[in-house]
Amino acid sequence: MSVDMSMEKIAKMEKRLQRAMALKKMVNRWQNSHIHYMWQMTLSQRRNMYATLKMQDAMIQELELANKQLLMVRQAALHQLFEKEHQQYQQELNQMGKAFYKERL
Repeated sequence: MSVDMSMEKIAKMEKRLQRAMALKKMVNRWQNSHIHYMWQMTLSQRRNMYATLKMQDAMIQELELANKQLLMVRQAALHQLFEKEHQQYQQELNQMGKAFYKERL
Protein backbone atom coordinates (compact mmCIF):
# COMPACT_ATOMS: atom_id res chain seq x y z
CA MET A 1 0.00 0.00 0.00
CA SER A 2 2.73 2.38 0.70
CA VAL A 3 4.04 1.94 -2.85
CA ASP A 4 0.57 2.67 -4.25
CA MET A 5 0.25 5.75 -2.00
CA SER A 6 3.63 7.01 -2.95
CA MET A 7 2.80 6.46 -6.65
CA GLU A 8 -0.46 8.36 -6.16
CA LYS A 9 1.39 11.13 -4.37
CA ILE A 10 3.93 11.29 -7.19
CA ALA A 11 1.13 11.37 -9.77
CA LYS A 12 -0.64 14.17 -7.87
CA MET A 13 2.62 16.07 -7.51
CA GLU A 14 3.28 15.70 -11.26
CA LYS A 15 -0.20 17.03 -12.03
CA ARG A 16 0.38 19.95 -9.66
CA LEU A 17 3.77 20.55 -11.26
CA GLN A 18 2.20 20.47 -14.75
CA ARG A 19 -0.50 22.93 -13.61
CA ALA A 20 2.15 25.14 -12.04
CA MET A 21 4.19 25.04 -15.26
CA ALA A 22 1.06 25.82 -17.31
CA LEU A 23 0.27 28.74 -15.02
CA LYS A 24 3.85 29.96 -15.25
CA LYS A 25 3.70 29.82 -19.07
CA MET A 26 0.39 31.69 -19.00
CA VAL A 27 1.88 34.38 -16.70
CA ASN A 28 4.93 34.67 -18.97
CA ARG A 29 2.69 35.04 -22.05
CA TRP A 30 0.65 37.70 -20.22
CA GLN A 31 3.81 39.56 -19.22
CA ASN A 32 5.14 39.42 -22.78
CA SER A 33 1.78 40.60 -24.12
CA HIS A 34 1.72 43.43 -21.60
CA ILE A 35 5.27 44.49 -22.49
CA HIS A 36 4.44 44.37 -26.20
CA TYR A 37 1.25 46.37 -25.62
CA MET A 38 3.11 49.02 -23.62
CA TRP A 39 5.78 49.22 -26.33
CA GLN A 40 3.07 49.65 -28.99
CA MET A 41 1.42 52.38 -26.91
CA THR A 42 4.62 54.38 -26.56
CA LEU A 43 5.36 53.86 -30.26
CA SER A 44 1.89 55.09 -31.13
CA GLN A 45 2.29 58.11 -28.87
CA ARG A 46 5.61 58.96 -30.51
CA ARG A 47 4.06 58.59 -33.96
CA ASN A 48 1.19 60.87 -32.96
CA MET A 49 3.67 63.42 -31.64
CA TYR A 50 5.65 63.37 -34.90
CA ALA A 51 2.45 63.54 -36.94
CA THR A 52 1.34 66.55 -34.88
CA LEU A 53 4.67 68.28 -35.42
CA LYS A 54 4.49 67.63 -39.17
CA MET A 55 0.96 69.00 -39.26
CA GLN A 56 2.03 72.10 -37.34
CA ASP A 57 4.90 72.67 -39.80
CA ALA A 58 2.52 72.29 -42.72
CA MET A 59 0.07 74.75 -41.13
CA ILE A 60 2.86 77.29 -40.55
CA GLN A 61 3.96 77.00 -44.19
CA GLU A 62 0.37 77.38 -45.41
CA LEU A 63 -0.11 80.47 -43.24
CA GLU A 64 3.10 81.98 -44.59
CA LEU A 65 1.97 81.36 -48.17
CA ALA A 66 -1.50 82.73 -47.41
CA ASN A 67 0.05 85.88 -45.92
CA LYS A 68 2.22 86.34 -49.02
CA GLN A 69 -0.81 85.93 -51.29
CA LEU A 70 -2.84 88.32 -49.17
CA LEU A 71 -0.05 90.88 -49.40
CA MET A 72 0.06 90.51 -53.18
CA VAL A 73 -3.73 90.93 -53.42
CA ARG A 74 -3.59 94.04 -51.23
CA GLN A 75 -0.75 95.50 -53.29
CA ALA A 76 -2.68 94.89 -56.51
CA ALA A 77 -5.82 96.49 -55.04
CA LEU A 78 -3.80 99.51 -53.85
CA HIS A 79 -2.18 99.82 -57.27
CA GLN A 80 -5.63 99.79 -58.91
CA LEU A 81 -6.86 102.41 -56.44
CA PHE A 82 -3.90 104.70 -57.19
CA GLU A 83 -4.37 104.20 -60.93
CA LYS A 84 -8.08 105.06 -60.64
CA GLU A 85 -7.30 108.19 -58.58
CA HIS A 86 -4.63 109.21 -61.09
CA GLN A 87 -7.12 108.90 -63.96
CA GLN A 88 -9.70 110.88 -61.98
CA TYR A 89 -7.17 113.68 -61.29
CA GLN A 90 -6.18 113.64 -64.95
CA GLN A 91 -9.84 114.04 -66.02
CA GLU A 92 -10.37 116.89 -63.54
CA LEU A 93 -7.24 118.66 -64.79
CA ASN A 94 -8.32 118.15 -68.42
CA GLN A 95 -11.67 119.76 -67.60
CA MET A 96 -9.78 122.77 -66.22
CA GLY A 97 -7.53 122.84 -69.27
CA LYS A 98 -4.48 121.61 -67.43
CA ALA A 99 -2.44 118.38 -67.47
CA PHE A 100 0.27 116.49 -65.67
CA TYR A 101 3.81 117.23 -66.76
CA LYS A 102 5.36 114.22 -68.49
CA GLU A 103 9.04 114.27 -69.22
CA ARG A 104 9.94 112.80 -72.60
CA LEU A 105 13.20 111.01 -72.89
